Amino acid sequence: MQFPDHVKLSRHFSTRREAFVQGLKDALGAPVLVLFAGMIGFGAMGQTHGFDAWMTGLTSLLMFALPGQVVLLEMLISGSSLLAIAFAVTLTSARFVTMVVTLFPQLHRQDRNRGLYAWVHLLAMTAWAVSMREFPNMLPKYRLSYFIGLGLPCWMVALPGTVLGYLAAGWVPAAVTLGLVFINPLFFLLTFTEVKPWANRIAIVLGCVIGPGFYMLDANSSLLTTGLVAGTLAYVLDRKWLRPKPVEVSA
Repeated sequence: MQFPDHVKLSRHFSTRREAFVQGLKDALGAPVLVLFAGMIGFGAMGQTHGFDAWMTGLTSLLMFALPGQVVLLEMLISGSSLLAIAFAVTLTSARFVTMVVTLFPQLHRQDRNRGLYAWVHLLAMTAWAVSMREFPNMLPKYRLSYFIGLGLPCWMVALPGTVLGYLAAGWVPAAVTLGLVFINPLFFLLTFTEVKPWANRIAIVLGCVIGPGFYMLDANSSLLTTGLVAGTLAYVLDRKWLRPKPVEVSA
């Protein structure tokens, strides 16, 4: 795929290895630290509620989806049935569908193969937000290597962070533990505001405004309804008023 001459790319790589190393460098900063802090909070949460260290740690390693992990523990605590737990965790992970369909089509055609079934496990809110911001700045053939370099360290710190939080649960106040869990979503929001389309920023602002109202109406479905309404309104506003209209050329 060739980019037009007027398109300026800020990420120039000579090989896929360079793209991978750059992904590692971008990960070994705020993304890894934020995810590590969130997993510390989750590990402390598991220990506080009496879960086994193996079960808590493997949840982070195999699921690697902090909101789904929190829902899993909460529903196990409440004694919910396995069917209800599976449905709830699946529902919280539905966001990965939109992440996949928006991120992976930007990869080079040769990289869109069965190997993505393995690499998709590295997909998380942090890696997705950073990749969405950086992919337009590099050639498509380097994007998968960059994504792997970005996502791999984030996944690798999930288990150590959970174990550390589990062992240190008695030393950390409960309020701090809960705060650590929410650092990752906050970082995701702040990162996603840097993505160019205005619809993303409008959706975030609308979600902050209408979210408390939906929570008061029905706390269980408030997250889903807030995202649906705010995202839809942002899309309509962007299509109707903000997106530049195509120029009609007369014959």
